[in-house]
Amino acid sequence: MDEVEVVVAHSERATLRVGDVFLKVDADQARIDAEVEAMALVPVPTPEVLWRKPPVLAIAAVPGTPLGRLGEPSTASPAVWAAVGAAIRKLHDTPLPPRLGRAGRGRDELMAELDVECELLVTNGVLPADLVTRNREVAEAALRPWTPAFTHGDLQIVHVFVDGDEVSGIIDWSEAGPGDPLYDLATLTLGHEEHLDDVVAGYATDVDLDVIRAWWSLRSLLAIRWLTEHGFDPTAPGCEVDVLKSRM
Repeated sequence: MDEVEVVVAHSERATLRVGDVFLKVDADQARIDAEVEAMALVPVPTPEVLWRKPPVLAIAAVPGTPLGRLGEPSTASPAVWAAVGAAIRKLHDTPLPPRLGRAGRGRDELMAELDVECELLVTNGVLPADLVTRNREVAEAALRPWTPAFTHGDLQIVHVFVDGDEVSGIIDWSEAGPGDPLYDLATLTLGHEEHLDDVVAGYATDVDLDVIRAWWSLRSLLAIRWLTEHGFDPTAPGCEVDVLKSRM
């Protein structure tokens, strides 16, 4: 019998791997529904859904390896990063999905959430006030009107799998929905700024790099407290706190 590997586990959800099958356990059925619906709509490679029995979703492993990991150098070539950019462009050109998802948070909602998080980060002594203030200023550039696109909503580098020079699968679609396409590009390149030009080259559309950098600050500020409370370490080298420090 294959061993059971705990891929990720916290109070909201858990993902287990048994051989070539991933079992996703999520108390929020809406996230599972959103994931299955999104994978059926997008024109990029996604995992095969094997079966569903709430609160469990079983999906097949995708071939290849992750593009990289936050806090570690990526060994993927510029051509591979460009291929990922091209795949993201195909996603963003897809007709909008019916479900809103967390990707669909608007400017006002994001601004209110950011204000609360910044205050808590300083009040609770999580981060120095000058670091929070500076990145809050940088984040302002992301809070502008945008034309919604079909976005993944949580396009972390570890969610993109490549095999050779091709994208072999994109996983974890539970936050997919209409959103700012530059947020996807920013999430992918968070902590890997050196690959941004390659991604944009593959994306083959002019983008505002200052907005992408603003999303790096905004995403990091919103994530740090959650990561800490759920057993992750945003202070590890190359991770969210270092991303914020790089904007100083």
